[in-house]
Amino acid sequence: MEADSIWVISHGETAWRLLLATAFGGLIGWEREHNNHPAGLRTHILVSVGSALIMLLSIYGFADFMDEDKVRFDPGRIAAQVVSGIGFLGAGTILRQGFTVSGLTTAASLWVVAAIGLATGAGFHFAALLTTILALVSLELLNRVEGWIFKRKRFKMIRLVVDDRSGILGELTTAIGKLGARVRKMQIDDADPVDKQIEIHFTLRLPPELEVTRLLEKVRQVEGVKEVHVD
Repeated sequence: MEADSIWVISHGETAWRLLLATAFGGLIGWEREHNNHPAGLRTHILVSVGSALIMLLSIYGFADFMDEDKVRFDPGRIAAQVVSGIGFLGAGTILRQGFTVSGLTTAASLWVVAAIGLATGAGFHFAALLTTILALVSLELLNRVEGWIFKRKRFKMIRLVVDDRSGILGELTTAIGKLGARVRKMQIDDADPVDKQIEIHFTLRLPPELEVTRLLEKVRQVEGVKEVHVD
């Protein structure tokens, strides 16, 4: 195999691509680490640099066989397994509590980092850099915009401890709806087998004229409500 073959890469170029993958994955991992998410800096770096190495292996790892007769070469065949394999790692960051699922964004960031690593390993540096920037904008900037919108639209989170009885959930949502508030998210924790009580978390959108104290008083009037907290 000639040194100037497209199937041969220098040690310097190999190191450069792996270092770029480390940097790109580290930037996204730092954002996840900074915001206390389950998969942080080290996990994202390892996913990115590992994906880059697999892509390098897939393209350049079999150069010695390229001149052999009847050799059919697909440089994307090994790398394609990263796309399906990363799903197992991403699934480990997804948690389900009651009716609430968390960790989906972190799982998606791992999937994106794997793609960034593959692109870097293939020498597609501009796309990898642009994707890293777009991912950071999505994770950090849009998160702040979402928080600002959250405050502007008067969202409130309340936590209730109630008796575990049939119909209480419907009574609570009816009482909240009569005041003009809307339930945007709801989480129900498992029932306490001793006290026979459950904990319900509501994320509510309140109309401008509705006072929080009035909402809490209305909720307390529902039979079976033991505790009401504003988070």
